[in-house]
Amino acid sequence: MAPRWSPDSWRSRPIEQIPLYPSVTALNEVEKQLATFPPLVFAGEARELKAKLARVAAGEAFLLQGGDCAESFAEHRADSIRDFFRVFLQMAVVLTYAGGSPVVKLGRIAGQFAKPRSTATETQGGMELPSYRGDIINGIEFTEAARVADPQRMLMAYRQSAATLNLLRAFAQGGYANLDHVHRWNLGFVKDSPAGHRYEEVAEHIAETLRFMRAIGLTPDNVPQLRTTSFYTSHEALLLGYEQAFTRVDSTSGDWYATSGHFLWAGDRTRQLDHAHIEYLRGIKNPVGAKIGPNLAPEALLTLIDVLNPQNEPGRLTLICRFGADKVGKHLPALIRAVKREGKSVVWACDPMHGNTIKAGSGYKTRPFDLILAEVETFFDVHRSEGTHAGGIHVEMTGQNVTECVGGAKAVTETDLSDRYHTHCDPRLNADQSLELAFIVAERLKREREGRPEPEISMAAGE
Repeated sequence: MAPRWSPDSWRSRPIEQIPLYPSVTALNEVEKQLATFPPLVFAGEARELKAKLARVAAGEAFLLQGGDCAESFAEHRADSIRDFFRVFLQMAVVLTYAGGSPVVKLGRIAGQFAKPRSTATETQGGMELPSYRGDIINGIEFTEAARVADPQRMLMAYRQSAATLNLLRAFAQGGYANLDHVHRWNLGFVKDSPAGHRYEEVAEHIAETLRFMRAIGLTPDNVPQLRTTSFYTSHEALLLGYEQAFTRVDSTSGDWYATSGHFLWAGDRTRQLDHAHIEYLRGIKNPVGAKIGPNLAPEALLTLIDVLNPQNEPGRLTLICRFGADKVGKHLPALIRAVKREGKSVVWACDPMHGNTIKAGSGYKTRPFDLILAEVETFFDVHRSEGTHAGGIHVEMTGQNVTECVGGAKAVTETDLSDRYHTHCDPRLNADQSLELAFIVAERLKREREGRPEPEISMAAGE
């Protein structure tokens, strides 16, 4: 029998990736203040998301999860949120048509502030300082003052998350998500993309479908689903004092829910079974995720699944696979077979970003677009071979025209990286690369749905 859980039971466990605050008293005061604040999301919304993820687990829907590597205070602008949401909707429409099934829209936004780091400190010019761990903890500027962990930053993160959610809800329900608008945006992308001829067929079929719907009287004016959408938020549950402050009892069920976001996950560096992050996640009733990689053995994965989803509840647990293009084909099959053998219900999602990070000759961290595509393709190949459902993709992306990942149809080169390299942590797909990825995944979904054989050549940008 699992030990008794409470919102603070994680405090008795070993913990990784948590900053040292200079004043525990100041930290406690902020956490107490946060515990009095209104929730950011509601238990009923989290239950809706879990039900939709259950359809993904059953192969009846597809998960699109994406957003910023790490949100920042300095770049909190309405146009940035709008541009991200616009690209995200464009991706979702293409994937919905190609897969012939609903797309669950889950943003890495309105709470994705904290970042795990590979080292506790970093050195520049002979000076060693604590690593930047996200704006909710400390500042990105390389100064002693900025790198001090400041609990007041949690208050700012809450306020920014609330404002971001307010705007996202307005966009999702206020007409910005109108399907006609979104499709026109996609037509513009197809027209302007150097590889647009590859996507004309998908775009034209969507246009034909919309024309048919209008002809029989189905329009955004009389069908709300054509002008509104459901959008959910997610982030890594890293700063557990903040998460505990927003862990509330649902009045209708009596269960504990995290109300800082609809979906929380544990990272590859914080999913130790006997540690604090898994202890926290096992007790909340939200849908949760775990990043898994090549260092996880099948039996250890099964134990992790039993801890996070002991009732084997469909939609409860998403396994976010981040292997690297050169490792996914070697390590993923054994994990899938173990899960399938034991009859575990999970969502399998592909994170093709984190395992494909390299350092360019110029010194910038980047992610080659062809490696991102290769990992996605192999992820689909493995699931097809194993008779399981490739449930979704999890990407770091932005609606801005940044130059952080090399490649794509409008090729970003290594020499371009310095032009608009704006990320606070890891490189993100820009708007064009995000849509390029969506159309390529759409081609794959369409072939899977129609049962057509795979082409002999791999799909790379511009082919």
